[in-house]
Amino acid sequence: MAVLVYTESWNGSFKKASFEAVSYAAQLANKIGTEAIALTIASSDDAAQLGNYGATKVLNITNESLATFNNQAYANAIVAAAEANGADTIIISNTNNGKAIAPIIAAKRNAGLITNAIELPSSTSPLTVKRKTFSSKAFTNYSSTAAQNVISITPNALGTIENGATAQIESFDYTATSSDNRLSSVSVDRASGKISLTEADFVVSAGRGLKGPENWGMVEELAGLLGAATACSKPVSDIGWRPHSEHVGQTGIAINPELYIAIGISGAIQHLAGVNASKNIVVINTDPEAPFFKAADYGIVGDAFDVVPKLIEALKIHKANN
Repeated sequence: MAVLVYTESWNGSFKKASFEAVSYAAQLANKIGTEAIALTIASSDDAAQLGNYGATKVLNITNESLATFNNQAYANAIVAAAEANGADTIIISNTNNGKAIAPIIAAKRNAGLITNAIELPSSTSPLTVKRKTFSSKAFTNYSSTAAQNVISITPNALGTIENGATAQIESFDYTATSSDNRLSSVSVDRASGKISLTEADFVVSAGRGLKGPENWGMVEELAGLLGAATACSKPVSDIGWRPHSEHVGQTGIAINPELYIAIGISGAIQHLAGVNASKNIVVINTDPEAPFFKAADYGIVGDAFDVVPKLIEALKIHKANN
């Protein structure tokens, strides 16, 4: 009856999304009267800190064959941990890695799969969870009557709950199976951004209105002052002004930060589909008829080359006085 939560790490350190997933698992476990067990794979972070978010126990896998993410191998390891600990519900963050392993786990366990969850289950019999659908334009309540279930939660949608506790740490010995090696990583091209877009609370994004890659300095400066991640529209990444790892939208990375600032982006429907879950949207554009203004919480009709430097100066003054 336990709830198992996979805690994803990046370069050995836990991601913010993992703390959200543990908090979610702990709340669900409390609701059904069981315990939340966290699982770490190839993490060098202090696993005991996961107790601060509600995990009562942490299973730690240090198998060298899992040092690099492999969706088949990680799915097999998570299934093995779930079966060894009697977990009938598995929680995973809906990151890129989470999207790659959740369906495999569900198939292996003949489990129900609910993705993009944004709330705790409103019912546990049957399991009923609210999720985003139609590119975040609507919400759907999904019910599962399966004996086992996998829930992937939307990063940044639920937040974390801390309790100041520490968790009991146990090693979990995972023996690789023959299916683990059907896929292998030949090379890894890591994004160089300082802040992960899917986990960023603030995002500053720009489009073709900036006229060229040489003008991105003010975008990066604004982002630096806000502690924000930088992003761009699809045309910008397609023509090589910015890396594809910064492309947000329906065909890029879907995000839901607290604040999304769009500079020189008209707001095509494909772009809006990937950012419209943002809590607050600020649009800066010279065209008062730009579609993005209809989705904006705040809009500035003006030239980015006039507006953005003024925002930067205002932020510098604010920081100097506070």
